[in-house]
Amino acid sequence: MTTIGLIGSGHIGSQLSRVAIAQGYDVVLSNSRGPETLSELVAELGPQARAGTPKEAAEAADLAVVTTPLAAIPTIPVEPLAGKVVIDTNNYYPQRDGQIPELDDESTTVSEVLQRHLPDSKVVKAFNHIAWMHILEDAKPSGTEGRRALAIAGDDAEAKETVAAFIDRAGFDVVDLGPLSEGWRTQRDTPAYVAPFTAEELAAKAAEAKRYRDM
Repeated sequence: MTTIGLIGSGHIGSQLSRVAIAQGYDVVLSNSRGPETLSELVAELGPQARAGTPKEAAEAADLAVVTTPLAAIPTIPVEPLAGKVVIDTNNYYPQRDGQIPELDDESTTVSEVLQRHLPDSKVVKAFNHIAWMHILEDAKPSGTEGRRALAIAGDDAEAKETVAAFIDRAGFDVVDLGPLSEGWRTQRDTPAYVAPFTAEELAAKAAEAKRYRDM
């Protein structure tokens, strides 16, 4: 695995590209506005980075990251991501995304919506409950006492192993929440959201999470 393809290059995408390059990956960045709008970021990141279209980022990706607003999900390339592991960093923010009935009634989750759009990909929820600036600030080497943990959720065991290894190299312990349907446990307004916790603490906070209707 040598290339991370980023579909979305805002705060989270930019930070994850820095993380990936520090780990020795190449990165292909993309956004909805065109590769030319990423020239400054690519110049900062150096020779391991280049910009492309979302389709080009998807095609190049050994590991893909989708970090776009929910409204962009229909535009995510499907065929180039078939068979690939796709990290989904998203949360549902009605003030940004508008009201989405199936998320309002909690009959599904954000990452399950992406998985439905990408039926042949292996979606893993990750990096959705950490503020973008802390992705670099809170990173610590493996084995560090009190190391912060991040949660993952997904339906494919090997895909989760791939993402867990990436997160460990990025500087965090990992808590596996189980299937993709459990990814809601670290979404906005839950006890685990944004606050830093060790793996043991994060697992406990995720277990405490309540559905919005029960809050």
